[in-house]
Order: sequence, then C-alpha cells, then structure tokens
Amino acid sequence: MTTSELQKQPSAESDLQAVDGIRQRLNASLKGKADVIEMVLVCLLSRGHLLLEDKPGLGKTTLAKALAESIGGHFARAQCTPDLLPSDITGFNIFNQKTHEFEFRKGPVFSEVLLADEINRATPRTQSALLEAMAERQVTVDTQRYDLSDAFFVIATQNPVDQHGTYPLPEAQLDRFAMKLSVGYPAMDDEIRMLAEAVVDGRQPTVSSDACLQAGQLQALQARVAAISVATPVQDYLVRIATETRSHMSIALGLSPRGLLTLQRASQARAFLAGRDFVTPDDVLDVIFPVLGVRLGLEVREAARVTQEVLDAVTVPAYSEKSPS
Repeated sequence: MTTSELQKQPSAESDLQAVDGIRQRLNASLKGKADVIEMVLVCLLSRGHLLLEDKPGLGKTTLAKALAESIGGHFARAQCTPDLLPSDITGFNIFNQKTHEFEFRKGPVFSEVLLADEINRATPRTQSALLEAMAERQVTVDTQRYDLSDAFFVIATQNPVDQHGTYPLPEAQLDRFAMKLSVGYPAMDDEIRMLAEAVVDGRQPTVSSDACLQAGQLQALQARVAAISVATPVQDYLVRIATETRSHMSIALGLSPRGLLTLQRASQARAFLAGRDFVTPDDVLDVIFPVLGVRLGLEVREAARVTQEVLDAVTVPAYSEKSPS
C-alpha cells in the first residue's frame, strides 16, 4: 500500500468517533436504552443479524429506522403475516408487455437495514426465504442469483406474549441471528422526558437524518473488527464455553461451530467499542448472554440462568491489560 493510500485510511480514533455518532443518534431516538444500543452496535459491527423479542410499541421500528439513517443506508420493512409469500421478501419476475421480457422487481431484502416485523407470524416457507439472504447476502429467484448489499443487516421482531397463529423459528434460522435482545419499558424519568418533548399533534420531535458514515465506511469498520486480536487463551475459553453448552442437561442443542464463530466476532466488536485492539474474557462475558440467548431454545430468564451455570463451570483465563504479542 502506498503512502497516499495509507494517509487515506481512517485512524482508529476517527473510527470510534464515527461509531460514537451512531451511538448518539440511536440514544436520541430510543431514550434510556444505552445498554441495548451498545449491543445493537456490537451486532452491526460483527456482521450479524439481530432478533428483538419484546412487546409492541417499545421502539423497535424507531430503532431500525434510526440505524439505517445513521449508516447512510436504505431502510425497508416487511410486515410478516401468514399470507406473506417468499417473493414478497426476495422479489419476483414480472412480464413487461412493452419489451416482451421479464423484469426483476426487487423485494425488501435489497436494502441495508431490513425490519422483519413479527417474523414468527410468517409461514416456515416465507421464513426460509430469509435464510439465504442472512447467511450468504444473496437471493436466488428463478435460478438467477442476485447479490445483496454488503452492509445488509436484518432486525427481526417477535412478540413473546401473543403466540396464537404463529410459527416458531426453527433452530437453523435462529442460528443465523447473532443475538437476541429485549428493549423493555423505559424508566419513568425517560418516559416523562418523552412526553415533555412530544409536540401538540402527537408526533415525536425529529432527529437529524444525516448519515454518520461515509460510503463504504461501515464495511471498513467491520473489517477492523475482524482484525481484532484474539489470543489463544481467550479462544480456548470460548471453546470450553461451547463444549460446556453441549453437555449441559438443560440445553438440547449446544453452541454450534457457527455460533462459536459468532461469539468470537461479537467479542471482537465489544473490544473495538472499548477502544482496544485485542479481546479479553470480559468482552466475552459482555456479549455471551444475548448470543447464547438466541440459541438455547429457552425462555429469557431460564436462558440467563443456564448461561450463568455454563460460565460458572468454566475457569476464566488470566490476561494482561495490554495487547498480546
């Protein structure tokens, strides 16, 4: 790489400033949920996808729209219902009578941020239409392959209360999500502030829609995250955690190799957000609950309890507060 090319490369400090801009934008859109937003950033930077399991009206759509605007991407929404077809997700070919040729009409997956709202209300056939898109960032329609945006990011939601007429996500699809989060109700002070800021006609005050990232910067950030150092003792710690999940009596399906890679990448993203170029066991502990929570097939509280039992059974390695050699 030439000197001029090196000079064009953003520094680690400027990267963190860009990410902090996204953080501030999301915090302005979804007040009082800094811990949730931090995990959303981890999921985004680790090139994962996010499952939000929570009640309606807690700001999931607001969060998705704000994220798309902050990264300078296109936002699309698919309201999942039992009559939704796979082509409603991926797109379809339509015959143009003027040209006498078939034209491809792109579906909502051709976006940077896709909100799949109430994904468990879609049929398994439609749910599976997202599998290829989430795993390979591509879709195949009538044997023709179409590449998706390299920044493609799925935020799927499901209501944990009303399960009538729903189709639970299979384990193969759950494993495509990096983590599962719950937004939860805001604190009383945050709700009072939200009401005070509301205008007379009931609309919330608008937040700047200017992008925090330049074109291609998100991919550069994700590449920096992938280059974060993971020392052998930390990788051994990750593998022992995965092994423990596979033998725990309360876990039917332990952490898969794909899930293990996801856990490492999420830990790298957490280290990056902390301003470090190496992963510590604390980074693993910060992300392990939402990463395992989407894979254990357990209710939220039970998943937290079982995850803690897994962690208690594995010795945490010692590490130095400096980058490993």
